[in-house]
Amino acid sequence: MMSYLARRLLSLVPVLFAVSTLVFALLHLMPGDPVDLMLGEQALAIDRVELTQKLHLDQPLMTQYVGFLKGLVIGDWGTSIFDGRPVSKHIGDRFGATLLLSVCAMWFAIAISIPVGILAARKKGKMLDSLAMFVSLVGISLPNFWLGPVLILIFSVKLGILPFVGREHLASLLLPSITLGAALAAMLSRITRSSMLEELHREYITTARAKGVREWKVVTKHALRNALNPVITVIGLQVGTLLAGTIVTEKIFSWPGMGSLLLDAIHRRDYPVVQGVILVNAFIYVVVNALTDIAYKMTDPRVDL
Repeated sequence: MMSYLARRLLSLVPVLFAVSTLVFALLHLMPGDPVDLMLGEQALAIDRVELTQKLHLDQPLMTQYVGFLKGLVIGDWGTSIFDGRPVSKHIGDRFGATLLLSVCAMWFAIAISIPVGILAARKKGKMLDSLAMFVSLVGISLPNFWLGPVLILIFSVKLGILPFVGREHLASLLLPSITLGAALAAMLSRITRSSMLEELHREYITTARAKGVREWKVVTKHALRNALNPVITVIGLQVGTLLAGTIVTEKIFSWPGMGSLLLDAIHRRDYPVVQGVILVNAFIYVVVNALTDIAYKMTDPRVDL
């Protein structure tokens, strides 16, 4: 298993190289000048030239690219064009908030979807099953940029029971976590139901019931464990979607995470910060996918890595 994990981590190198190259090219081909954004269009020509030289924007694009790659190799991600702070400092200040929000959203999705999926499978064809699948369909259909403001209007503006701005205390996590995790919970509940239905009709389940094993044990210990692999697959694949979803969610709730940092950096043409945030997201995505494959082996010993 360790050799497999090492191979997967080595595969990060070409992936990060491709991502960094693509992001560098797209950002530098976008219209707009960061010098204009920082000094304004009415700035003196001498000030513009001085700032352009300071930011190395007067160098050829290939020279800037080579310097960027050298910085990645030695761990120097550069400094922000906007305020001169190291990119690593920017990301370090915001990463914890995004990680906390993503983990809470994921746990919310799992805590809701697994029991709902199991219950729907156990009550197949009955009203409870139809209701659960209808709610999950609605959850998948609602985009977070609509759900977030609606939750704010109901629970913060009308009822006044939950905060919705910033990261002041634990209650501030509730609405953003629901907004971010609702679609994932709906998707996982449908996957869990489908996978559980397949397992509950297998012969080993019939054998376990014939031996007198209690129903809750048949469902949770036998069927659920073998039904988890498709669920784990979806969770691993949705990590990227979850990280991307934080961009909109953090903006709606003024959450001080990497999503807000990325939007602000794009608006200011702050190339080093944008590249740093996207590289961190790419790294997390690849690592989580490797851990997902290892989770297969933990839940199902028959899986060969």
